[in-house]
Amino acid sequence: MRRVALIAVPYLWLLALFLVPFIIVLKISLSDYALSIPPYSPTLDLTTGWEGIKSFFGSLDFENFTFLTTDDLYWKAYLSSVKIAVIATFCTLLVGYPIAYGMANAPDHWRPTLMMLVILPFWTSFLIRVYSWMGILSTEGYLNQLLIGMGLISEPLMILNTNTAVYIGIVYTYLPFMILPIYSTLERMDASLLEAAEDLGCSRMQAFWLVTFPLSRNGIIAGCFLVFIPTIGEFVIPALLGGSDTLMIGKVLWEEFFNNRDWPVASAVAVILLLILIVPIILFQRNEQKQREAEE
Repeated sequence: MRRVALIAVPYLWLLALFLVPFIIVLKISLSDYALSIPPYSPTLDLTTGWEGIKSFFGSLDFENFTFLTTDDLYWKAYLSSVKIAVIATFCTLLVGYPIAYGMANAPDHWRPTLMMLVILPFWTSFLIRVYSWMGILSTEGYLNQLLIGMGLISEPLMILNTNTAVYIGIVYTYLPFMILPIYSTLERMDASLLEAAEDLGCSRMQAFWLVTFPLSRNGIIAGCFLVFIPTIGEFVIPALLGGSDTLMIGKVLWEEFFNNRDWPVASAVAVILLLILIVPIILFQRNEQKQREAEE
């Protein structure tokens, strides 16, 4: 009974906060738009008995999913979101790996301080941090003022309301999710392996590519998944830092829910987004399982 009770806690958590909301969204995605509250039909009325239940399920259809295939906006938004997520994940890796490598090779008494600096942005509101980049990247922002003051440019750069600003915001926001798993992997690496490689004639650069980088692969994979998965559905960063040409599915989803009030179509968009994310989530879980088995 103790084992069952222990296992039941996470399953009840997933049931209440994932499965039940997903079923509700799936039901709305199979409904029809209606000028009512809520703005969809049918709604389940148990007072009518079994006939009402049969009528309820008989009214559900896949018209909203069919509609998504007829409008180019949606599949373009999915492809654009995947492209932006891939590029942003790669940029985050390029920035995060050297930081994690430096932390892992820093003196022991410096590592807690460096770790605190990495997680320090989480002490500030996510919205405030994104809004701050608006002040930095705007035409009259601090970045342009600095570059003009240093004489590097003569006219302000148009960075805000572009995809470049979105990449900057994503890299800054999700950088700790890339650094921490890579740092955790590098910190546990046996330093004697590098010494053995150098004794066998490898230079430091060769030892890095032949020993350090392959051994940090699990951390790299975990960090990439932790950045890629939430980035696909990101809404706040493209809405605040991106322009009208920035097309991401999270932005389209918000507009369908709150601007168009078309909850059935928005729910269909959300269901497909979740199905797309299932693939990297499963791959991430398999990678974590293999890593745990290797450690055992």
